[in-house]
Amino acid sequence: MSSRRPRAILVDMDDTILAAGQRPQVLLSIARDLADDLAPHAPEAVAARLEDALAAFWSDPERHKAARFSITEARRGVVRETFATLPPLSPDLADRFAADFTAARDAMTVCFPGALEGLQALKDLGIRLALVTNGSAATQRAKIERFGLADYFDHIQIEGEMGFGKPEARAYHHAMAALGAEAHETWMVGDHLEWEVRVPQTLGLTAVWCDGFGLGLPADAACTPDHIVASLSELPGLFAQSG
Repeated sequence: MSSRRPRAILVDMDDTILAAGQRPQVLLSIARDLADDLAPHAPEAVAARLEDALAAFWSDPERHKAARFSITEARRGVVRETFATLPPLSPDLADRFAADFTAARDAMTVCFPGALEGLQALKDLGIRLALVTNGSAATQRAKIERFGLADYFDHIQIEGEMGFGKPEARAYHHAMAALGAEAHETWMVGDHLEWEVRVPQTLGLTAVWCDGFGLGLPADAACTPDHIVASLSELPGLFAQSG
């Protein structure tokens, strides 16, 4: 664990800076809106089936790596497959549900409370910052522009632009090199326990898990973060604690 203020911090974007709502709740909201069309299946049952299917789909690392470049199409495919097991729900209804879900997630996307203030505080302290995010160039650049994130960072690294991303070691090494920092003086902050905690720790970085939704560390977590925060605004306080 770091004993002093880091020279550089690598920051994740989705579910760390930006929140798009928790998937189970969004699925349930859409299902209730389409309750008449989903009959005889209860909205709660449909939402639960979809949550299980989506969780299983995204849990596979290789599938995740390929599908995150075409998230809309991937969601549509999962919904179609799930609806095929719930007769008489049709492929057309599946496409409508998937489209409504994607639109809802986009509309609900906001910055977590304190996120921008936290980034500004880090910048004011002279800490060099890199935004390191996975996904397609177009999708991630649109979010960066929409929320004015570029002004906070010395380096922006998008998987779709670079041709590599987390959890590949070169993703972290490239970002650190861009900031002129070594692993022992760099922190990684994010919500993904594999990408932003376990792997960075193996590379010598200090790992800060951001629990923006307040879910708590899973009991079966395979790693232990060096720090846990609920908001990026808490980061300067960690430096004060570490001296």
